[in-house]
Amino acid sequence: MITPTASSTSMAVCPSTHRREALLHLAAVHEPALQPMLQTALQSAKQADAWEGLWVSQQHGRIDGAIWVQLLGNTTAQLWLPRQQGHVAQALLRAAYRWVTEQGITFCHTVLPPSHYAWEATLLAHSMTRLAELHYLSGSITSPLASSANKPAAIQLQAFTELDESAQKALIDDVSQESLDCPDLREALSSEALLAGFYQKAPQAPHHWYSVHVAGQSVGVLLLSPLKDRCWELLLMGVVPEWRGKGIGREVLQAAFRLAAQQGATEMMLTVDGLNTPALRLYQRAGLAHYAEQRLLAWKAPFSP
Repeated sequence: MITPTASSTSMAVCPSTHRREALLHLAAVHEPALQPMLQTALQSAKQADAWEGLWVSQQHGRIDGAIWVQLLGNTTAQLWLPRQQGHVAQALLRAAYRWVTEQGITFCHTVLPPSHYAWEATLLAHSMTRLAELHYLSGSITSPLASSANKPAAIQLQAFTELDESAQKALIDDVSQESLDCPDLREALSSEALLAGFYQKAPQAPHHWYSVHVAGQSVGVLLLSPLKDRCWELLLMGVVPEWRGKGIGREVLQAAFRLAAQQGATEMMLTVDGLNTPALRLYQRAGLAHYAEQRLLAWKAPFSP
């Protein structure tokens, strides 16, 4: 750690006594679109090592900027940006990038709401890659799609937890093949890391995770998570390549709506890659509507020098 002097600017890991002050210098504290995610992150940061990636810039002994690399497990992390752009922010980004590479982190992402899209050029200049433009959709689960069960379902659902760990990963790998939904993200993250992220986001959710079968053959996956206020989230829905275009996705979505409704839910939320036109059309026909968007960028191994 670099010790600050009274007459110079320095980058340093934030002392625990100044953590609250440092957090006020993060952009997400002042951005309504990011505040809920940051609050969740802070609630999960219980252990001391959670703060090893909180870096501050100090000028004449006073904090004038901060950046936080939040460790997520499985050598992944999330980057929380400084409040303002400028030379301080660029110095903090360089410090964070060095720390990420030194710690052996293989994937460190950040999300930008539209109010922060101006950050993208700066992040790209500091070795980040743009992975996707995420669209957030929500709608009533009492839509026509949810209630149009006029024919017996071709699919059967089995508890995802009935699969052993290797089978779970293999199914996620199969579903990810040639997927239009965040392909660069799927390429950067292993199935193990992807599932670990879902577990961390919603520890109770695996009770609502399913493998999808047709005539005894495993053809897809459906991962759901209850949120609050009678709202559920569709974490992941996918079909293996050879079964796409056969109406399986529509049936899986119907099943998702039905399962959530049986638990008293009235609203479904999900995130989809803005370039995944087939999925967007399916969700829109189901009555789900766009309500927000964000851009996803990341440092990912192998890192640039």
